[in-house]
Amino acid sequence: MAHIIVPQAEAILDKEFQVLDKGFVRLVDYLGGDDRIVQAARVSYAGGTKTVREDKALIDYLISHEHTSPFEQVVLTFHCKMPVFVARQWIRHRTARLNEISGRYSVMVDEFYNPEKEQVLYQSKSNRQGRDTEEVPEHLKEKVLDILISGQNTAYDDYQKLIDEGIARELSRINLPLSLYTQWYWQIDLSNLFHFLKLRMDCHAQWEIRQYAGIMADITKAVAPMAYEAFETHVLNSVSFSGQELEALKLQIEGKDHNLSGIHKAEYEAKIKNIQL
Repeated sequence: MAHIIVPQAEAILDKEFQVLDKGFVRLVDYLGGDDRIVQAARVSYAGGTKTVREDKALIDYLISHEHTSPFEQVVLTFHCKMPVFVARQWIRHRTARLNEISGRYSVMVDEFYNPEKEQVLYQSKSNRQGRDTEEVPEHLKEKVLDILISGQNTAYDDYQKLIDEGIARELSRINLPLSLYTQWYWQIDLSNLFHFLKLRMDCHAQWEIRQYAGIMADITKAVAPMAYEAFETHVLNSVSFSGQELEALKLQIEGKDHNLSGIHKAEYEAKIKNIQL
């Protein structure tokens, strides 16, 4: 099976795409692309035996029928720099291989994330883990940012004092805040990357991690454009209904009121709204 070269991916190798105020995502390496997916699916040792149209149809079929193993043949390696709180959400996806910078071996750099003013929002009244859309007064936004920056400066000054006193790095670091930037190499196969993107590009994910997912989606599109198009069609832009929600939908089609309540009602109506949009 020949080594796969994807010109679009080659063009962005090692290119730094900025995310947030000080973060970035880089494609360090990749293995395979659309050709590798169709070769694996056909267990073929010769490229070019099918037309592009047939390859695209096969990839579309594989995605739509959840045949994921051929997509595991494609692997992407990213170098990412993100705030620690983003990294802790990110690492919940335990289907990748990673190596993160260590505060035990290295002195951490004085780099912290500070949100743009428009991202300073109130706690959502309906979502326990998210932000509301209600506008925060300008004076309060400035107060929030002053508090964040002041706390970061104090924490790093104390960290530096401990380092200067010769205290072990593994102890000196423990008061550093979640806004500190960290870095890692993150390697994942395309099937699991699609799952990551589905969850982290969703509007319910925290805004900051969505920015990283969006950049990684663009990079993924360069590596495997036909696979990404099928992913957009059948996964990212699709809506699935539970059995209970399907019953509610049938009732509405018949002109009757559905009997959902509470969070089930909210989730169902959100899906209906997405379809209408």
